[in-house]
Amino acid sequence: MKSTSSAIIIAAVILGGALMFSSGGSSQTGGSAQASNVSIVNGKQIVEVSVKGGYHPQRSVAKSGIPTILRFTTNGTYDCSSSIRIPSLGIGRSLPASGSTDIDLGSPQTGTLQGTCGMGMYSFEVDFT
Repeated sequence: MKSTSSAIIIAAVILGGALMFSSGGSSQTGGSAQASNVSIVNGKQIVEVSVKGGYHPQRSVAKSGIPTILRFTTNGTYDCSSSIRIPSLGIGRSLPASGSTDIDLGSPQTGTLQGTCGMGMYSFEVDFT
């Protein structure tokens, strides 16, 4: 009985640690806080998105009415996420396997910009508020 209780406690601690590690140790449900991937440099807003097996973060929050650059960074990316599409802007682009690609969005108005990979499997969005 004692070994069963110990095994359950150990399993619970391992599972809790794994959940905390996979979520980065923070509560990001709903994403109401501005993402740390958005910065303003020399009067331009930079929204940085890492690309590999999808887009990270999948949702970003940025300010509307500010000149904005959407920056995709790849590092050994060979899956379909290396091909991006932003239908509302007529953008379709293949990203290099490794490197950085900037897309000038102008000064977006309030709303949500949505994009996908070339196959439509992975998606990303930028909410301009």
